Amino acid sequence: MGVLFHKLECSLDNMYVVRSGRYSRSDFYVLLLMTLQIVLQTVEGVWPLPRTITSSPERYPLSPQAFYFCYGRHSAAHKGCSVVDAAFRRYFSLIFPDHTSASGPLQFGASSPFTVEVNVSQDDCESHPAEDSSEKYYLSVTARQASLNADTVWGVLRGLETFSQLVYQDGFGSYFVNKTTIEDFPRFKYRGILLDTSRHYLPLRTIFKTLDAMAYSKFNVFHWHIVDDPSFPYQSYSFPDLSKKGAFHPMTHVYTQSDVRRVISYARLWGIRVLPEFDSPSHTKSWGKGQSDLLTPCYRGGGPSGSFGPVNPALPSTYQFMARLFKEVSSVFPDSYIHLGGDEVDFSCWRSNPDIRAFMKKMGFGADFNKLEAFYIDNIVKIISALNKTSIVWQDVFDYHVGRASLSVVEVWKEGCYHCEVYRVTKAGLRVILASPWYLDQPGPTHNWARYYTVWPLAFGGTEQQNKLVIGGEVCMWGEYVDATNLSPRLWPRASAAAERLWSNERQTSSVDEAFPRLLDFRCKLLRRGIQAEPLQVGHCSHEYQGT
Repeated sequence: MGVLFHKLECSLDNMYVVRSGRYSRSDFYVLLLMTLQIVLQTVEGVWPLPRTITSSPERYPLSPQAFYFCYGRHSAAHKGCSVVDAAFRRYFSLIFPDHTSASGPLQFGASSPFTVEVNVSQDDCESHPAEDSSEKYYLSVTARQASLNADTVWGVLRGLETFSQLVYQDGFGSYFVNKTTIEDFPRFKYRGILLDTSRHYLPLRTIFKTLDAMAYSKFNVFHWHIVDDPSFPYQSYSFPDLSKKGAFHPMTHVYTQSDVRRVISYARLWGIRVLPEFDSPSHTKSWGKGQSDLLTPCYRGGGPSGSFGPVNPALPSTYQFMARLFKEVSSVFPDSYIHLGGDEVDFSCWRSNPDIRAFMKKMGFGADFNKLEAFYIDNIVKIISALNKTSIVWQDVFDYHVGRASLSVVEVWKEGCYHCEVYRVTKAGLRVILASPWYLDQPGPTHNWARYYTVWPLAFGGTEQQNKLVIGGEVCMWGEYVDATNLSPRLWPRASAAAERLWSNERQTSSVDEAFPRLLDFRCKLLRRGIQAEPLQVGHCSHEYQGT
């Protein structure tokens, strides 16, 4: 950037020589420099960086009184398409934050009307985003019109987000957009954010605000780690005691069926999948409060100690309960994936229980508790498969050689050589979600965003076929020290660094120095949109955070 402006200085000096005396040399220099800087910020402010982008200094004025979204004549989607209609309303307010409504006829005043015409090839207006949904779009901005073409409504959403970031204001508050052509699509299909609502309950408004920010960064999966040891806030209609006895509070700290539907519906309008996780056999202490005989009684000195360990894998009633629970979960959550967890299983309670040891002897497992966990996981995977869902497990299940034949997707999360783990999992022919380098729950200086940006998911030395098995990655925000008071600033804008790594071309986004001014600009956009994003350096934004 510095080199560019040094060259610009020479160019401006030469240009000034041939100009009239209307401006002083210094005024002329400052005016042109500011103009070009606005143009550069317009292009560089798009986050994540599009696949290809061509922009011109030619710019067009926009006015909220003469701005119009419309469907193209040959678009498969048309007025009444719930996803696109809702997006038109949202993005008018995002593009013109000082104006609240896009309703009413065009008002032709000093500005010429500007139309954003949307064309969609497929009529998938009432569907949910899926793992194979196309998000590709083509955007062309010319005088008085922008043309946005996409295969699906999900591609339209990504294109509208990009267009909204191209719009900028000058020093007098007037809106402009530059002549631009963009062709764009994501590098990875799966780009997720994990929220943990068990260790601290997150109100719906906090989840909704996170979904907003996710869409601004083009994340497309909300991994809802909804229950865990501390609490069971999911209100099951099949097993109401799970939340009645396992939640922090049975009325105020639960997610009702209506709440869950609202989250899924809200996320859908942003093109975001909602992927539930019900982690077992470990991390289930809260489950046992509302479901007797589910957890394993621990023994000490020849008798029960009064404490309980992981889910009891030896009882037929365990699998009857799980089958009924997951049948309900699969009907509530429309996504094709369900996360089964499977991490951090402590074998000590199983080892202490004489009934468990007798069961292992009967099954021929000997003293190998990995085989016992394999037996449990295999049974749960079969339940999920029978529901036509795809299972995801944490890498522990793979690491301990547990039930590999039944696995489909493995999430790599442990510290250390995560590239080594990705290589091993893909070598076994399984799909991978990478999470290891993107744990943001621990506090840290905001300027360490670069460590999350300089992650190369495919730098594990695999074959082309192995590379294809890496379906994406996700940012994990565990809840031990995170609640509604600090979630947003801890996530943003650091999570946006991971978002660009998962969306953009790696070769075009390899420089932290080149990314920094764009991320600064994007952070200011987040602030203006009501997202509490931490600062990256000393300075200020034109529009500071005014939200709650």
